[in-house]
Amino acid sequence: MMETDVRHNPGLLKLDLYCKGLRIDDSFFKEGRRGRQIMRTRAGLGSGLELVLPGDLWTNVPVVEFFAADSPYLLFREDWPTDHPNPDPHEDRFVIRRDGDRELISEVRLSPKPTWYEKMTTSGKVMTKVGSLQGTYLGVYPSKVCEYWLDKPEKTNCKFCSVGLNLGVDDADDKSVQEVLEVVIAARDESGITYVDFNTGHYTGETYLDILEPYVRRIKEETGLLIGVQTPPHGDLSRYDRLKKMGVNRVSFCFEIWNRERFIDVCPGKNREYGLDRYLDAVKYCAELGRRNAGEETEGRVGMGPISFDPWVSNGEIIAGLESPEDSIAAIDWITSQGAIPTVCVFRPLKGTDYKDVPPPKTEDMIPVFARLYEACMEHDLPIGVAPNVHVSLVLLPEECRYFVSNPGRYRWKEMRLKAQRAVFRRAFLKSLEQADTRRRTQRVAEPAVH
Repeated sequence: MMETDVRHNPGLLKLDLYCKGLRIDDSFFKEGRRGRQIMRTRAGLGSGLELVLPGDLWTNVPVVEFFAADSPYLLFREDWPTDHPNPDPHEDRFVIRRDGDRELISEVRLSPKPTWYEKMTTSGKVMTKVGSLQGTYLGVYPSKVCEYWLDKPEKTNCKFCSVGLNLGVDDADDKSVQEVLEVVIAARDESGITYVDFNTGHYTGETYLDILEPYVRRIKEETGLLIGVQTPPHGDLSRYDRLKKMGVNRVSFCFEIWNRERFIDVCPGKNREYGLDRYLDAVKYCAELGRRNAGEETEGRVGMGPISFDPWVSNGEIIAGLESPEDSIAAIDWITSQGAIPTVCVFRPLKGTDYKDVPPPKTEDMIPVFARLYEACMEHDLPIGVAPNVHVSLVLLPEECRYFVSNPGRYRWKEMRLKAQRAVFRRAFLKSLEQADTRRRTQRVAEPAVH
């Protein structure tokens, strides 16, 4: 049976914190605290406190939204007890306790604040205005705000989204390829990133892939990192063949809502410009593209049968909590049946959004959704959790959803196969990254100084 005590189930704690938020005790703000600041970047459901839970589960916890004020969880900074089995005299101790009886729920770590967060690009832009870590990967929003926010006389943005509110607060508008490259290299050298995710909104004329391609080419050529692209579905599906040949490893399509009536209401701009079926067609096409081209050589990178050393993944992204759990499960079943991997966010009523006063979902309603996410991925033999050092704070990853399954032992052989795939891919991919790092640093040293 699933462990129902959050003290012993970090996956359940991660979900419960998404749904209930966290209050922060005054002790947290003592001088010398290290960790990432709460940043309002163009992550439509983000903008919380970045923590690391037991089991190395990275999370972004709501702390400023209205519902967090009623959270049963409080975050404290405390001294290490003398009988603690593993005290760290060089780090502060942070704990989550339950309100009322102050019962210890869990020790946690603050997600480390990178030194490059304080640095500037050669153009004079603060690096966090160009890109920021979301868990352990780098998120970059290279261009202007999604045009749904600019529609007149009435905006047609998705009603849960905060993207148009965040621009200019902790995130810049247009970013040059050189600026992004400098931030990617800093994040690789100082934070050890392995994955960069590029995200755009809707732009008239479907220019989003035209905008992203120069970034993709340059970053892939210079670093060899895994690269993901999240945009609306392009009308010319062959553009995804081109992206794959460039070295893109993941394409994600955020259709958000499976229920068609709810989709029209929640996402008026997406419904007007694309419609739900176009999103689904793109998810399906890109999943088929991965199967069709399995083992083929891309530009300088070779796939190797069932374990590709330059992988390709199609994602369909939904938000749980804005439609019934049954609808969310239906979306998961459809996505996985196509050979794509679901990304399932938990609805968060962010301040300033159209849905700021809508209550978050109940944890107990979300458990079957995330249990099904793991089960469906295993049933369809999907390659979850293969990429090394990709911890995502804004969602529960499919492999983390094992914490919700009543009988995970039934997938023992598939899990063993996945573990072997992870080991093989990790070894080969990290070796290729080290070679790319060495080559890049050698070229930098060899370049003549400019006076």
